[in-house]
Amino acid sequence: MIKYASNDFLALKISYMNDIANLCELVGADIQDVAKGMSFDERIGSEFLNAGGIGFGGSCFPKDTKALEYIAKQNGYELKTVKAAIDVNTEQKTMLYKKASKRLITFSGLKVAVLGLTFKPGTDDLREAASLENVPLLLEQGADIYAFDPVGAENFARVHPEGKNGKGSITYVSNIEHALDGANICFIFTEWGGEVKALTPEEYKKLMRTPPLVYDGRNIYRVEEMQEAGVEYHSIGRKPATREGIKESKNLELQNS
Repeated sequence: MIKYASNDFLALKISYMNDIANLCELVGADIQDVAKGMSFDERIGSEFLNAGGIGFGGSCFPKDTKALEYIAKQNGYELKTVKAAIDVNTEQKTMLYKKASKRLITFSGLKVAVLGLTFKPGTDDLREAASLENVPLLLEQGADIYAFDPVGAENFARVHPEGKNGKGSITYVSNIEHALDGANICFIFTEWGGEVKALTPEEYKKLMRTPPLVYDGRNIYRVEEMQEAGVEYHSIGRKPATREGIKESKNLELQNS
């Protein structure tokens, strides 16, 4: 019970912050500002507050939340908080896909760069990874996926072999620039430090088709720097850098020059 209760409490914090992140987008707030403000309260602290993103994965949190919910049901009790954490996490994993689906008419025939396949950096573990939820949706829509992951691609290829896959196709690349070159849209699912986080906003602008369209599930970049680089950028719990905003930014530059 101690292990389940501890891990489920941490999972609750992540799902809570993701839920708040979704509300932040609706009211025009920034989840990173909210998390920073909350962290000043000593009763809350800063641990697990910077979780605004596409949910938790791996072997512990998903398994332990489901296990504790099952134990409660077996004993005639409903753990409503844990159930809510599971439900929020399930919805959160496809948040980027749902956003992009509203932005684009179709993914059919588009080159889609997928950066990161594992549930977190530093592992080849795919258990409960967001990529496992999103890639099948993209393939079903006819996307031509170019996927990059420094260590997880081989494991992912066992689930989704390279080549034609449903209505779409998937190609695994060892070079991140190859994934982005000529891509219509990019999804960031794993924040690999030496590879994905090392990319600059200008590189997306240079490599991708115009307008570069980036959906970041890990809030790697500042919205302002993506807008300045001319990248349409959507993250979690923050305002997007839209085409209109990019135009306004360029007009201001011209006026001040």
